[in-house]
Amino acid sequence: IQENEYVKMGAYHTIELEPNRQFTLAKKQWDSVVLERIEQACDPAWSADRKGNCSQHDRALERFYEQVVQAIQRHINFEVVKCVLVASPGFVREQFCDYMFQQAVKTDNKLLLENRSKFLQVHSSSGHKYALKEALCDPAVTSRLSDTKAAGEVKALDDFYKMLQHEPDRAFYGLKHVEKANEAMAIDTLLISDELFRHQDVATRARYVKLVDSVRDNMGTVRIFSSLHVSGEQLGQLTGVAAILRFPVAELSDHEDESSSEED
Repeated sequence: IQENEYVKMGAYHTIELEPNRQFTLAKKQWDSVVLERIEQACDPAWSADRKGNCSQHDRALERFYEQVVQAIQRHINFEVVKCVLVASPGFVREQFCDYMFQQAVKTDNKLLLENRSKFLQVHSSSGHKYALKEALCDPAVTSRLSDTKAAGEVKALDDFYKMLQHEPDRAFYGLKHVEKANEAMAIDTLLISDELFRHQDVATRARYVKLVDSVRDNMGTVRIFSSLHVSGEQLGQLTGVAAILRFPVAELSDHEDESSSEED
């Protein structure tokens, strides 16, 4: 951008980063969304999901089970995690849980044995990621996950689709459309993908941050979806930003075609 004593105009400088080498990365301006993400990243209460698949032969299946057990012990902090979902088609989930706790008894693994009650077996139609939404919508699961972020995202998206079907004037998506609803102070719940806050254009990122801050100032609820979660992927298909409104705002429907063409 400008010349300094270390780098002349048109030149460039690189620095190598490697394990165990300390470095400082400075950022001049921090917006509310980034600060919230940092706070969540530093909070062990924000946990992740695990999932599995299986193979055909007993030996390969046992190796797979052992890998999953090792991953559970390595990545799950049972002091924080309240529930571990084990989902699969057929009887794979039962077979896996039987294997895991049999091995825990043999090896006197107190970590797994003391937390046995936290494991919840759930049916899913497949072992693919899209089946996560199906598993998370199971009534037995929602009662156990009622206070977690993943369950809240799935419910918010489900509420949006229901509103879109029954009261379309209270369910908007697309940045320009949602911004107009926000100008009318009509947004009850804002659904937005974290991917939008990584947009290459700084001004565009600032626009999304401004929307989030404004909705919160107007006493609306903001749900920031992870683009890595199945619910975040679904929201991404709706441009990454959507809103459930407090009251119908029918006149905004006239701008739908214009909004869609500009965003494309």
